Amino acid sequence: MRMTVLPQVALAADYTIPRLIKGGWQLAGGHGTVNATDAMRDMLAFTDAGITAFDCADIYTGVEELIGRFIRERRTLRGADAPPVRVHTKCVPDLAALPTLTKTDLARIIDRSLQRLGVERLDLVQLHWWDYDIPGAVDAALHLAELQQVGKIHHLGATNFDTSHLDALLIAGVPLVSHQVQVSVLDGRALRDMARLCSRHGVQLLAYGALAGGFLHERWLGAPEPAMPLENRSLVKYKLIIDDIGGWDHFQSLLQLLRRIADAHETTIGAVALRYVLDQEPVAAAIVGARSTAHLASTVAATQLSLTTAERAQLAAMIATAHGLVGDVYTLEREKGGRHASIMRYNLNTT
Repeated sequence: MRMTVLPQVALAADYTIPRLIKGGWQLAGGHGTVNATDAMRDMLAFTDAGITAFDCADIYTGVEELIGRFIRERRTLRGADAPPVRVHTKCVPDLAALPTLTKTDLARIIDRSLQRLGVERLDLVQLHWWDYDIPGAVDAALHLAELQQVGKIHHLGATNFDTSHLDALLIAGVPLVSHQVQVSVLDGRALRDMARLCSRHGVQLLAYGALAGGFLHERWLGAPEPAMPLENRSLVKYKLIIDDIGGWDHFQSLLQLLRRIADAHETTIGAVALRYVLDQEPVAAAIVGARSTAHLASTVAATQLSLTTAERAQLAAMIATAHGLVGDVYTLEREKGGRHASIMRYNLNTT
């Protein structure tokens, strides 16, 4: 079978990925029942379409095992010469474990991911740290660097650090190649100080939330504002973002603009929203959290889309009318007792 090759980007001299990455959060079960057979079929369709990098985490229940099984089955179906699947996972120690976290604890987490995925080396491990009031993030990152030196990890990244704390990792000499953060037409927090810091240090952004959990889609254009409870945690998360930047009316104006631009290119709202993110510096790739292949063709089409100067200016002008999200990367989500923190699950890293 002929497989598509998407535009590629190098995170390091020896490590290249497609500009679209398949997200794994939606496969963890919190977004509805996951049928393993369907998930396998869909993952194969994504890799055949050129999306040969997957994102997951040690706290996404069952997802590392599912991807590991897929890699083995794909080898049988497509042969050993098929383009390799890159798997980016995360190291997310429990909030409750942070005060006493040891090098041994981190090694155990990494060994468990290796076992679940069935690989000898993890392609990319991205560290997350729940609470900056608890010291140890730099030490944890340096311990992961030691595991990299002994061959258990190929490359290191971070996820959801704010600018000052990511800077602390870099000052300490942690060899980061990437930082996974939320970026979309709704959320530009990572495109300010964070983007400048990463550009100076050669750290590239892996953007999640580019489609706002599915809100950046035709189904919501002209739709009444949804009431709680929403279908899943992802929709709850991004509805809070919509509320903060100006509410449903502002969001509808943004969708209308995205639709006009999409019409000019005979594509979809989602493709335009993805292209916007891919055009931002220093975004290397966007993570698409699709649960199925329903929108795969339009997703892939975003990599070939080219927005005009006028269209980019129109989007920038619309974004400028929003209230803008307060704080640095992930600041709202870290606010103890805050609305955005209410959907977090802090202690999922069980054995």
